[in-house]
Amino acid sequence: MIIKFLTKLVKAFFNLFMKQRIFFCFLFCLTFFAKAQTDPLTQVHGARSQGMGNLRVHGMDTWSYFNNPGGLAKLETSVVSAGYDSRFGLKELSSVDLVGAWKIKSGTLGFGLSRYGGKLFNQQSLGLAFANQLGIVSVGGKLEWFQTQIEGFGSGSSLIFSLGGMADLSPNFSVGASISNLSRSKLSKDSETRLPTGVSLGISYTPISQLQIQLEIEKDIQIKPILKAGIEYGIRDWIFLRTGINSHPSRLFFGLGLKSNRMKLDYAFGQNQALGSTNHLSLAFAFKN
Repeated sequence: MIIKFLTKLVKAFFNLFMKQRIFFCFLFCLTFFAKAQTDPLTQVHGARSQGMGNLRVHGMDTWSYFNNPGGLAKLETSVVSAGYDSRFGLKELSSVDLVGAWKIKSGTLGFGLSRYGGKLFNQQSLGLAFANQLGIVSVGGKLEWFQTQIEGFGSGSSLIFSLGGMADLSPNFSVGASISNLSRSKLSKDSETRLPTGVSLGISYTPISQLQIQLEIEKDIQIKPILKAGIEYGIRDWIFLRTGINSHPSRLFFGLGLKSNRMKLDYAFGQNQALGSTNHLSLAFAFKN
């Protein structure tokens, strides 16, 4: 009886030790990959933006809900989009997104749903956004519920507020900014760990109708600034080629877009020399006015 009791006690301590090791491994991975911009709050959503160099500010499509809420005001019709991201060949770093935008009299109303991670560790968000055009300026805000769950350690959630906008200084030139987690929300009400807060500033230049050039600088309060540059070229009205580059860490991006009257399919490929490749796919459906 004593031997059985001691055996069970040893197994219990061993299981607890292993769970702690897994937990701290996840914390380490979170810190590392957050710097590589793979966590849900700082990663860029939508294959078009990712194909142009992981750009955030001047997306001006449904994915602006995640990237820059002010861009939702630029939409001409109501749109629903879905996306899937596969990172570095690891299922635990993949994400699935659903986002929509509806044009109403007072502006554009958006919603978004995102899930990142696997069974042991995952994060999900659900929220609403609103954007409006005020002269040459478009501005929008987003409020979302964000949850983090670690198997064996429970879950925590918080409310996050983000803000963004852009200004058209000329028909060919615009500037913009986006602030994620402006509220400086914590991981949960019982935690002192704050979720990432990032600020992005960008410019967009369209020398001809088929060509768009974008430059951005992104700064998380805990890491060095990241410089980004991207180009999109329309070979025809229905096919687009994209490429981009990032610093810190150095990354290359390539993308392809296909567009019809109401459907849009985008694919992006990213290469990180240290971690490997990423693949991004998104599909959009536009409703009639």
